[in-house]
Amino acid sequence: MQKWECTVCGYVYDPKAGDVDSGIPAGTAFENLSDDWVCPECGVGKDMFEKMEV
Repeated sequence: MQKWECTVCGYVYDPKAGDVDSGIPAGTAFENLSDDWVCPECGVGKDMFEKMEV
């Protein structure tokens, strides 16, 4: 699964880890996050994330 980086603060969403603090279990792809999910570090929306190059 692809990692995604917040273009504002640099937080990296790793699907293997999920976002446990926000109730997102490990193994959840970025594309499957709800539209109202926000960066846990700075609070911006999914539209401010870019797919990281492998």
